[in-house]
Amino acid sequence: MKKPIRTPLSAEQLADAKRLHEIYKQRVKESRADPSKQVLTQTEVGERCEWRSPQSTVSQYMTGKVALNLEALVKLSQALDFEPSQVSPTLAAGIRRASTSIDRHAEAANSPLPDGSDEEELDGRYAYVPQYDAKAAAGLGSENPHVEIRSTLAFKREWLKVKGAKADQLIVIYAEGESMWPTINNGDVLLVDRSRIDPVDGQVFVLAGADGAIVKRLVQEPLGQWLLRSDNDDKEEHPDRYHLRSDGNEHRIIGKVIWRGGDL
Repeated sequence: MKKPIRTPLSAEQLADAKRLHEIYKQRVKESRADPSKQVLTQTEVGERCEWRSPQSTVSQYMTGKVALNLEALVKLSQALDFEPSQVSPTLAAGIRRASTSIDRHAEAANSPLPDGSDEEELDGRYAYVPQYDAKAAAGLGSENPHVEIRSTLAFKREWLKVKGAKADQLIVIYAEGESMWPTINNGDVLLVDRSRIDPVDGQVFVLAGADGAIVKRLVQEPLGQWLLRSDNDDKEEHPDRYHLRSDGNEHRIIGKVIWRGGDL
């Protein structure tokens, strides 16, 4: 099998990388101005993010060699102390910063909130959606024999209401592969509505089959058949396939993708 070709970043993604680099340079400047601190390095930032190749990973995000995804953006926002929207308004749309406020909420049963805290107000405005370690392959199927909840992401309740989504029917998983580029990139976070399991022409769904979980666009053919379409134009590498609706259905719809760092 050919190795997936790394697609060039869009102008928006390059702008994200530039903003990230500017924030990093500002943090380095601040560390140099404080004699009690060591000068901040890319290696230190990557280690805070718990990446296996810390310096290389941070460098690739800042130079625009690799596009930022939401998980990386959140980790970097915590490591460098900035709001995700300062670097990528698109990825940050619909969520608030994944910060220690979630941990404080979990601890509230054992300790009172500080006087004047607006934590209760915030919890009324946001819904916490479980974030699973499962992957949906934008390409060949991705097997998920054992799935665990990693954490949660917070979504605005008003935004979910506009989308017609109920928080208890939502899950967050990750995309893997290149077949849905440029709509979905490898590593993108997917918000999946499990209540929407009826196929809709032109919409993107996560499906489960014998080869694992996949994410595809459903297209209805003239004779009524449903095609599982890859948005990537390289059909030799990412072929389309048919979705057969029968008792022995080859693929079962898990839910509709309603967000991936921006509306679909």
